[in-house]
Amino acid sequence: MTDTRRRVKVYTLNEDRQWDDRGTGHVSSGYVERLKGMSLLVRAESDGESGSLLLESKINPNTAYQKQQDTLIVWSEAENYDLALSFQEKAGCDEIWEKICQVQGKDPSVDITQELVDESEEERFDDMSSPGLELPPCELGHLEELAELVASSLPSPLRREKLALAVENEGYIRKLLELFRQCEDLENADGLHHLYEIVKGIFLLNRTALFEVMFSEECIMDVIGCLEHDPALGGLPRRHRDFLTKTARFKEVIPIGDPELRAKIHQTYRVQYIQDMVLPTPSVFEENMLSTLHSFIFFNKVEIVGMLQDDEKFLTDLFAQLTDEATDDDKRHELVNFLKEFCAFSQTLQPQNRDTFFKTLSNMGILPALEVILGMDDVQVRGAATDIFSYLVEYNPSMVREFIMQESQQNDDDILLINLIIEHMICDSDPELGGAVQLMGLLRTLVDPENMMATANKTEKTEFLSFFYKHCMHVLSAPLLANTTDDKPSRDDFQTSQLLALILELLTFCVEHHTYHIKNYIINKDILRRVLVLTASQHAFLALCALRFMRRIIGLKDEFYNRYIMKNFLFEPVVKAFLNNGARYNLMNSAIIEMFEYVRVEDVKSLTAHIVENYWKVLEDVDYVQTFKGLKLRYEQQRERQDNPKLDSMRSILRNHRFRRDARTLDDDEEMWFNADEEELEDCEAVVPPSDNKTTKASGGAGENEDLMDPISKFMERKKLKDSDDKEVLGKSSSLSGRQSPSFKLSFSGSTTKTSLSSPPALLRPGSPGSGAKGSPPTAATVTTKSGEGQTAIHTLVRSLSRAVNFKHRFNHKDQVGLVDYPDDDEEDEEDVGGMSKEETPPLSKKSKLSS
Repeated sequence: MTDTRRRVKVYTLNEDRQWDDRGTGHVSSGYVERLKGMSLLVRAESDGESGSLLLESKINPNTAYQKQQDTLIVWSEAENYDLALSFQEKAGCDEIWEKICQVQGKDPSVDITQELVDESEEERFDDMSSPGLELPPCELGHLEELAELVASSLPSPLRREKLALAVENEGYIRKLLELFRQCEDLENADGLHHLYEIVKGIFLLNRTALFEVMFSEECIMDVIGCLEHDPALGGLPRRHRDFLTKTARFKEVIPIGDPELRAKIHQTYRVQYIQDMVLPTPSVFEENMLSTLHSFIFFNKVEIVGMLQDDEKFLTDLFAQLTDEATDDDKRHELVNFLKEFCAFSQTLQPQNRDTFFKTLSNMGILPALEVILGMDDVQVRGAATDIFSYLVEYNPSMVREFIMQESQQNDDDILLINLIIEHMICDSDPELGGAVQLMGLLRTLVDPENMMATANKTEKTEFLSFFYKHCMHVLSAPLLANTTDDKPSRDDFQTSQLLALILELLTFCVEHHTYHIKNYIINKDILRRVLVLTASQHAFLALCALRFMRRIIGLKDEFYNRYIMKNFLFEPVVKAFLNNGARYNLMNSAIIEMFEYVRVEDVKSLTAHIVENYWKVLEDVDYVQTFKGLKLRYEQQRERQDNPKLDSMRSILRNHRFRRDARTLDDDEEMWFNADEEELEDCEAVVPPSDNKTTKASGGAGENEDLMDPISKFMERKKLKDSDDKEVLGKSSSLSGRQSPSFKLSFSGSTTKTSLSSPPALLRPGSPGSGAKGSPPTAATVTTKSGEGQTAIHTLVRSLSRAVNFKHRFNHKDQVGLVDYPDDDEEDEEDVGGMSKEETPPLSKKSKLSS
């Protein structure tokens, strides 16, 4: 459907009683099987005839539909869900209205079909059977009677409807306003009070046709006059008309040639004033009855923006005067305020029209105009310009970024628009820095990569960030660098600290969202060292901002940053701040401990070593948290691995042949054996029982046993061939650097003579599964150490091999599970290993396991 008669905008009423634009499309009516009835369908115009549905609403026989201003149809589908269709042409509205009335069996001449009410059947019957509501004569003597009639009709929707029809048909509003003028001339206070109640009640009738009469040029001021005489004020009337006629002056900063547009602007301002200032604060009940008033203002604003946007001469003159150097400051002030309100009204437009609106402003030169305005000394003018700039940035930051980069090719850095924004943020005279906070938010939006676009020909993120760090970052960081030349801040007053906190917040955002740009800037300009000077500030919020900045850097776990921190000893000011804070339990204490705890938990090895080697002496006495002792333990584990690289490689090789553990844990005797003291394992013999065919068969056969020992055999053979140290471990003594190296001898014997360990031995475990009968004499595999050197590595090797063999052997008695690749575990000796039950392996004393 491309007929403009059917072109509509769909609106919904939000929780703030404001209309939200849901899009533009073409409306039709038809039977929808899913909804089981005639329905209104609106399809998005941008998607063609088969476009997406903006609205699918069944025409419910019990729903009250209202026709307003000849081009609006409004209804409620739920208690708090109001909908509106705004037609481009009156003919389309009439056509759909007839369809609705046809479904509901109503006369299309009515403006409202019906309303659901909670009334007794008797009252409903009385209201429906009565022919209509008869109003008393519009005379001074009957004002009290009329006021009571209005008050009694408001609770009943049907009576409100009849009262509204009567007031509309009899031209009652103009008669009432004539009585108002008489009462005011006669100073008839009672009559004025009755008129206040009557006019207030007419507002609550919520009828567009009545509003159009009340808000007409000849009536609106008298309506406002009636609302000045609130009986609750005790006879002291408000002076709203004086304000509107004497104080509030309408200034045409640019002459408006269209009289209809001028009248619409006047009307909208006055109706908005009535809603905000004249009418008393509505109750919850009355708020729902003023929805038509909200709609009246909303659609007026939409119409004003559309008419101004279509007036090319008006916009051309506006921007010409804004950028003309000959324009005086007062005139420019008025032009800026008008443009600000114009942009505010644009928020009522639907997205497509709003996009067109801002493109029009951009083509007219709004950004160069803002540059001129921001250079003015008038604080109010700059504030209005900031508001306009915020509308542009929030709606289309890419448009602003494109202008800024184009501008840099022609102008110096000092007069770039973005640098003007930064300077105004830095120079904000407000003690609370309200304007600076707003400007910082705009800068954050502009440098946010999340709203930057990437196309086939260019990447906005790369281009703009390169521009920003080259032309703007030095301006942003200037106050920080100027205030941190010494060991503590040069100026430490509250306003300066607030400004530095804002700058740090933006820099922290850059650390989180930018990559090499901010990294290069921080390292080259030594920014982190300057920032950490602020930890000595007397203002805790600023010191915490500095800590948060460093914490974000550490959180990236980037070794470039880590080397920079270690090279410049940048933990020193953090440790000083921690010690100066003393025993106080506050945010400073928690923030610093959390930073060190992060280094420990994430095992940032370089920073762990740096902290322990340089600051352990001053931190070792901190025992109310385990953070620093945990760092020391991490450090010692790192050193142990560095001193014994063979141990680390053995563990990684063994892990490659390890099976997934089951849920069981070691029994007590096994645990005691694995945790045996190192001294008890020196010069020990590993007793390997001879293979028992029966046991071997029960365990899965010789073939399985060969597979069982294969990984360890291969490991031993690889180690033989790989380095001379392993040859020494396998029994050949050699001298290294004039020292006697440790050596030990492994010899296995049993029922099989294969040297590949095809029989299933249990190292150091005479009672392991697969061994001979209890009385069988064991054959020993002797391990003899000749020196105390290297015992830790040898014992760990033996224990690791024993674990693997024991677990592999037990594995043959249980359901098999797949191999897994375990991640690195720094505490291998503390791992759980699945064990057999006591029924399968009788517990043995340690003495029976070890023979010396």
